[in-house]
Amino acid sequence: MTAVAIEGVSRAFGAVQAVAAISLDIRDGEFFTLLGPSGCGKTTLLRMIAGFCELDCGVIRFGDKRIDTLAAHRRNTGMVFQNYAIFPNLNVGANVAYGLRARKVATARIAERVRSALKLVHLEDYEARWPHQLSGGQLQRVAIARALVIEPEVLLLDEPLSNLDAQLRVEMRGEIRQLQQSLGITAIYVTHDQEEALAISDRIAVMRAGRLEQVGTPDSIYRNSATPFVAQFMGITNLLEGKVLGHEGAHLVVEAGATRFRIESVAIAPGEAITFSLRPEALRVLGAGEAPPPDWGVIEAQVARAEFLGTLTRIEAHLPDATMLRIALLDQTIETPAAGQTLSLCYDPRRVSVPERS
Repeated sequence: MTAVAIEGVSRAFGAVQAVAAISLDIRDGEFFTLLGPSGCGKTTLLRMIAGFCELDCGVIRFGDKRIDTLAAHRRNTGMVFQNYAIFPNLNVGANVAYGLRARKVATARIAERVRSALKLVHLEDYEARWPHQLSGGQLQRVAIARALVIEPEVLLLDEPLSNLDAQLRVEMRGEIRQLQQSLGITAIYVTHDQEEALAISDRIAVMRAGRLEQVGTPDSIYRNSATPFVAQFMGITNLLEGKVLGHEGAHLVVEAGATRFRIESVAIAPGEAITFSLRPEALRVLGAGEAPPPDWGVIEAQVARAEFLGTLTRIEAHLPDATMLRIALLDQTIETPAAGQTLSLCYDPRRVSVPERS
């Protein structure tokens, strides 16, 4: 296994700063995801690690070895591309063997390693098939086998599932994660899909305009977003603005429009403006006469629209000042509320996060 250290790495293309002074420490055997919208620099950073894009400044190390000065073929990385990059004129076995032949591995050894790599991705009976005979998921497995057969120190994956349909993406992301864990290999994965990143990553780096917004575990990034951008990018949230009124016991009291919210105490003085995030699933509807759990906050909102989706009910409601509030009820046993109905909602103040301004 190999740790990856990225120290002050930058890259500009003309006036566009694609990657700006990024530093990251990726641990041995970690599944680390670079996540962000299109154009944020995540693929550029991955290509810099692979050796396909030069650094303007900074250092990249695999363990104690500096690799940013080495040619791409000497870095011992396995790369899985978005478009698979499968050679149509070679069968599956020859595609997987390509990197081994380039490294002048003995023919007998190549055959053994190709069979082993295809077995890892459940294609052991497909060695003689041609790319045009394979489905999209099978082509992706071939690309992964080709990356793994060279026994790389680090596996790099650039949007590897973006060309697959939704159901196959879910299946393949699970297979990639299981394979990475079974091999214990360090993997760096690029995606713009938040659900994908949350499902398979040990840690995530959220990027925006060439810079890091937040690095952390999926849980911490989702529940305790560091900036408003991260809070909104990592799924749906209610991003509200208000003014701190003061403290009430262990909680901060914030007035947003005409509604008062309780937030777990943070170091913000009375009178200060504040932006806070309240996820839709953190809200619960109170029935008639039902009391909220101790210390929970209670607010009221008027329903604008409700959608019953089986186990999930999505509601859009308005606070008294007309601010939109999104609510997501997971199998809560209430009738779907009608437009115009006023709901009493409660929430745990610990589920409210206060991102820093960015």
